[in-house]
Amino acid sequence: MGSRKVTDWQGKNVTVAGLGVSGIPAAKVLHGLGAHVTVVNDGDDARAREQAAELLELGVTVRLGDGATLPEGTDLIVTAPGWKPDKPLFTAAAAAGVPVWGDVELAWRLRGPDAAPWLCVTGTNGKTTTTQMLASILTAAGLRTAAVGNIGVSLLDAVLGEERYDVLAVELSSYQLHWAPSLRAHSATVLNLAADHLDWHGSMEAYAKDKGRVYEGNRVACVYNVADKATEDLVREADVEEGCRAVGFTLGTPGPSQLGVVDGILVDRAFVENRQKNAQELAEVSDVTPPAPHNIANALAAAALARAFGVPATAVRDGLRAFTPDAHRIAHVADLDGVAYVDDSKATNTHAAQASLAAYESIVWIAGGLAKGATFDELVAKSAKRLRGVVLIGADRALIREALTRHAPQVPVVELDRTDTGAMLAAVQEARGLAVEGDTVLLAPACASMDMFVNYNQRGDAFAEAVRELGA
Repeated sequence: MGSRKVTDWQGKNVTVAGLGVSGIPAAKVLHGLGAHVTVVNDGDDARAREQAAELLELGVTVRLGDGATLPEGTDLIVTAPGWKPDKPLFTAAAAAGVPVWGDVELAWRLRGPDAAPWLCVTGTNGKTTTTQMLASILTAAGLRTAAVGNIGVSLLDAVLGEERYDVLAVELSSYQLHWAPSLRAHSATVLNLAADHLDWHGSMEAYAKDKGRVYEGNRVACVYNVADKATEDLVREADVEEGCRAVGFTLGTPGPSQLGVVDGILVDRAFVENRQKNAQELAEVSDVTPPAPHNIANALAAAALARAFGVPATAVRDGLRAFTPDAHRIAHVADLDGVAYVDDSKATNTHAAQASLAAYESIVWIAGGLAKGATFDELVAKSAKRLRGVVLIGADRALIREALTRHAPQVPVVELDRTDTGAMLAAVQEARGLAVEGDTVLLAPACASMDMFVNYNQRGDAFAEAVRELGA
């Protein structure tokens, strides 16, 4: 779909729902295209008023403290991805026949006729790492690219900026996909599916359906996780262009049309001549940082998307070697007395924590925080044999404690009933007391951080600081 001509927007009444990282750029772009823009926002705090002042100066109408009423004459709503589908504004829009787009949909519609194709990544966990790995591989192939979308770089900026790209590595959340009905990727992947954001989507089925939208209209490859049947089911249900292929990734030996691992080597049996008999070596497991199982899976998914775009095998190896993950993702902090200390503060849900725990043999686990409605029985049952001991912190630690009592009664547990700034140091000291040589003390909280910390970054920093203090 080519760009909508600028004249299409002249005099159109567009309502932008929500200020913030996507709302402000959308309002500015639409105003620049000649639309009459009204921004509505639930909040009316100091930050919102500051943001509103900037837009009012441009000539954009802003309504603070009322995000529920549909402005009269609205032709289109462009919403921030986080706004829930059941909000009164959208009910009113549906009744009036007014379409609702997200900023991703807007960016897709505004692409020029020779715009860069999109390689899209979604899933419950691993999206950012996989998207960054993909961008690193594409860059190693000499392609002009950027990691954009849910990763913090606005797609509108990427699509409308001066920079000309050959291809974009696009991270998409389930929220963004919900509001992007006409998006059609070159190739895409759903890395995995686990219960998350169910308060927003209303059900696991609705959540999966929104994730599955990423496969709609794919041209070359729908990349799925062999170990997660739900992702393959989404490929089966997708309406794709003729000739588009299903390509699996697996930590085991790959079959035809799959990427996998053989004797410590990442291999491709999908994008090779005679895939019944041949395999192409791409990289070694040791080229992936860190080489934890779930991160190898991320690397295979990134490699599959890059190969779908025609990237040579050497670029996969070089791109993976050049890549370093963001902080707080299985980051090795230090070794003290033969014990490794690892920060995976980014493991904010049970699915991510389970992947983290699977990477080590004998673990003293630091966990807890805000559970966001999660249950911990499956996580504890699957990880029980790896646990040397557990230190629990945070508001919902009792939920993890109960699961440990049911599924790992032999594992010693220390509960810390404190939320002050010294709580993490105390947790690390308790963990050190439980650990023996060869163990890993692993911060993989399986919970959100906001009960004790500003965000997971601050929580991870506190852990690393505590480890350094012990070492000193």
